[in-house]
Amino acid sequence: MKSDKISDSEVAKVFAAYPPSSRSALLALRALILETAEETAGVGPLDETLKWGQPSYLTAETKAGTTVRIDRVKGSADQIAVYVHCQSGLIDQFRDRYDGELSFEGKRAIMLSAGEPLPEEPLRHCIALALTHHLRKKKTKR
Repeated sequence: MKSDKISDSEVAKVFAAYPPSSRSALLALRALILETAEETAGVGPLDETLKWGQPSYLTAETKAGTTVRIDRVKGSADQIAVYVHCQSGLIDQFRDRYDGELSFEGKRAIMLSAGEPLPEEPLRHCIALALTHHLRKKKTKR
């Protein structure tokens, strides 16, 4: 699904409505999610849709991972975030590995500054872990 074009018109409208600085950062984050999915074994194609009004990326075909959502942080002019399901335990895993490199909010978000370059390598790893979350849980249950 790696593409600059957003095929879902509702998702495209949400991106178009972001202020330019946030839009640019969120589009870069979107590209990173799509590239990571394409490069990560077992993920398969992503569905791009809206969940809670936020651009969301689902492994609908393979059901390999949890939904990854991205958005501006409400009440902040320059923060964006990557959200995962709060009961997945993923943020704790990310924090254990990347505390000091990434910032976190509770059990649901990686916080980023829209005005700074994305920390690509840690983000790519966290996104891959989210997109393979269910696959890895299945392997540990065997």
